[in-house]
Amino acid sequence: MLDKASTRGQTLHFSTGGMSSMELVRFAVGAIAAHPMRSALTSLGVVIGVAAVIMMTSIGVGAQQRVEQALSSLGTNMLVVRPGAARTGGGGGFVRGGGGSGSSLTVDDAEAMRALDGIAAVSPAINGGAQLVYEGANWSSRIEGVTPDYLIARDLEIASGQMFDQAAAESGRKVAVLGQTVVNELFGEGVDPVGQRIRVGPIPFQVIGVLAPKGQSGFQDQDDIVVIPLDAARSRVIGRGPGARGDSVNQVYVKAVDEDALFQLEQDVAELLRQRHRIQPGQEDDFNVQNLTSVQEAAQSSTQTFTILLAAVAGVSLVVGGVGIMNIMLVSVTERTREIGLRMAIGAKRSDVLTQFALESVALSLLGGLIGLGIGIGGALLMSTLGDWPSVIPAWAAPLAIGFSSFVGVVFGAYPAWRAAQLDPIEALRRE
Repeated sequence: MLDKASTRGQTLHFSTGGMSSMELVRFAVGAIAAHPMRSALTSLGVVIGVAAVIMMTSIGVGAQQRVEQALSSLGTNMLVVRPGAARTGGGGGFVRGGGGSGSSLTVDDAEAMRALDGIAAVSPAINGGAQLVYEGANWSSRIEGVTPDYLIARDLEIASGQMFDQAAAESGRKVAVLGQTVVNELFGEGVDPVGQRIRVGPIPFQVIGVLAPKGQSGFQDQDDIVVIPLDAARSRVIGRGPGARGDSVNQVYVKAVDEDALFQLEQDVAELLRQRHRIQPGQEDDFNVQNLTSVQEAAQSSTQTFTILLAAVAGVSLVVGGVGIMNIMLVSVTERTREIGLRMAIGAKRSDVLTQFALESVALSLLGGLIGLGIGIGGALLMSTLGDWPSVIPAWAAPLAIGFSSFVGVVFGAYPAWRAAQLDPIEALRRE
């Protein structure tokens, strides 16, 4: 007898010309619907695989976006020039400090850079930390002593008030521009910080401006900062490091006019400093020039590789799901041997049987792909909500996942369909 479960609700009509496309689809869907639990479990591997691909891709692209945001918050088309490592000691040898620990860069070096081609802004800077006090509020923050070009070099904007001018910078006036985090911690809501007086360490400063928010960069809050004139920082707040010259700086921010000029400018800055510091060929530079665009490109390349790796690992689940589909389809061929023999005996072609079983395999895989797509998108949005992580699902992720799941159905359903089509109708009808 025919397998009743597999043919329930179906009427066998075959002509010598074979089955129509609609009949093949109807028989394939009917066979799947006849065993809903088995069909669901068969598709589970594909569901997990597609969901994993969507979620892992979202994590990888979100990581790439987070890195890009962090680096862009530091400034675009920018070089950061820092002193080389300090060397201390004598007699038996020297002790070498970390990069940036020296004092080889000066304000005059920064001024000399302004004559180079492709320069948009140059700002020497010294930095340190200090305790801030406003009435009863206290907050420890990062202090940057800079020149007015600092805003241009770092792509910063003033949200309220103004930036100090060159005259204020050169005279060492006690004025300050605050980041948004400092404003929130010292003043809270309802108080306009512009015009207020705060203490930076023991020294009173007048707040003349507030910076527009920049957000987080790695582990550093870009808004937790107080910007004051360079001379005021050196003489009143931060001071000079041990052995440092009077006009030495911790770093120089150099902004190029555009990205095309950046790489040539990097070479020109290095060559200028070698000349000014009288560094002979073969000698080690006493400075470091860091190109943030190169750092960003390297970070993007790393996160892209990370995304591909995650998607590839998740894709293994699709292959495992495909093996599960092949296994169940082979079992189905064995269970429905008499049904296949009867269909062939009353007019079905081998191509009809081949097509029907292939359609069943593709339908199982595609159904799993659609369910997995919904779970993957939902999971990505949930991770974004719970983990404060950018949820980015690229446009190509869904078509790729569905297309690949259909491909899995075709590939892993091909052999069972071929086995079914090769059955001899007489032998199939004799099978118990």
